[in-house]
Amino acid sequence: MRLPKLSKLELQIMEALWTAGPSAIREIQESFPAKSRPAYTTVQTMVYRLEVKKALRRARKIGNAHIFEAVLTRDAAQRRLVDEFLGLFGGRMQPVMAQLIEAGNLTPKDVADAERLLRELSARRKKEP
Repeated sequence: MRLPKLSKLELQIMEALWTAGPSAIREIQESFPAKSRPAYTTVQTMVYRLEVKKALRRARKIGNAHIFEAVLTRDAAQRRLVDEFLGLFGGRMQPVMAQLIEAGNLTPKDVADAERLLRELSARRKKEP
């Protein structure tokens, strides 16, 4: 299944669902900080768009309120964002890594964790037929 491309607001709505679990539109809207809270109808429109994109679905109905739940996982959305970001660099990780190191955002522990993950992935791929 191809992962849908999500806007910033759509990602914020998905974050509300990933954090709180199945929610009504009003609950999603109220999860935004009061200062920057979008209008109910804006959230409603975005939820319906996310439903068309198959990122979420109506789980049930309570009274007049539909309860929505995430179909797209946080991990899948993050993978899509990382892939898009790396696409800006021609798929090359080196410029990104260099910037992270120079900015002090990449610690020796991060590097050790990445090396461990690479070894595990390599070992799994060798076992596959």
